[in-house]
Amino acid sequence: MALFLGLLIFSFVVTSIVIVPFIGFLYRLKFTRKVEAPKNGKVPLFDKMHDWKAGTPVGGGLLIIGLVSLLYAILFPLLRYLGVYVTAVHTLRDELNIIFFSFISFGLLGFYDDFVKFFGKARKGVIGRSFGLSRYVKFFIQLTLALIIASMLYFNLRIDIIHIPLTHIVFYLGWWYIPFAALVIISFVNAYNITDGLDGLAAGLLMICLFAFWILSTAVLDTTLSVFLSLWIGALIAFLYFNIYPARIWLGDSGALSFGATLAVVGLLIGKIFALVFIGGFFVGEAASSLIQIISLRVFKRRVFKIAPFHLWLQARGWEEPKIVSRAWLAGLMLAIIGIWLAII
Repeated sequence: MALFLGLLIFSFVVTSIVIVPFIGFLYRLKFTRKVEAPKNGKVPLFDKMHDWKAGTPVGGGLLIIGLVSLLYAILFPLLRYLGVYVTAVHTLRDELNIIFFSFISFGLLGFYDDFVKFFGKARKGVIGRSFGLSRYVKFFIQLTLALIIASMLYFNLRIDIIHIPLTHIVFYLGWWYIPFAALVIISFVNAYNITDGLDGLAAGLLMICLFAFWILSTAVLDTTLSVFLSLWIGALIAFLYFNIYPARIWLGDSGALSFGATLAVVGLLIGKIFALVFIGGFFVGEAASSLIQIISLRVFKRRVFKIAPFHLWLQARGWEEPKIVSRAWLAGLMLAIIGIWLAII
């Protein structure tokens, strides 16, 4: 544990040193959020609440992905060279390939989407103006990446079971595990992206989730995963200092897509699907509120919420951003505790 804590602190220090000049670099590149409200006509409620944030740099996800990957590539071989005993639940190379393929591939997809948003042409959306890749193109690429990762989990690591907590029931899915795992990954990718709407909300909730899985990874003696989580948590804490209200930098899609996918993969690697649902419970709730809104609009032609997802509904009701975020963190903390309990019981 002392080693993992030391790695966390080291990652935090390195990220803290780099992030301030990185923010200045993003300003110079004009890699910043644009005004999304339509130039003419009625301004959507979301734009009324959030377009004042236009001009804030977007690219924190790129920094974290790059630093964590670089630090892992340098430090992990060094630890083995120094004689640190490395244990892993799965084959070391295959586990590393899955972790970093998830972390980097979804990050690259998000980066391309961000690039198109900031330097491409706007198009008319359902409400206001729309930027970036179309939802269908983005979903197709997400599905392709998720199926690749799910196939690696099944064929390389031979994972194909689901255990029901508090029982001795175990389901052997066989090759059906591939579409199941892909569904889990895509769900968390979009759930995280939906939640990343207020300063500090998604990053703070993710920090809590990662601490929960850090505890579980050390409990099963998975050094490979524990080192990765240590470096990720340290970088995320440094980022969160500049991401809380009023934010000086945001993750962007590069971080949102990467972090959602990798969080799901961590849960799948540890084999605690139900724990993942609770540990990431706030993300699940946010996605559910958006799904309910979409179904209600398409089937019944009426809104359940004034605006979705849930955090925007609270904001529309007059809650201030820091109040929403701090209470979401408390809810996320309690859900993480429940998830850990389900995983170890």
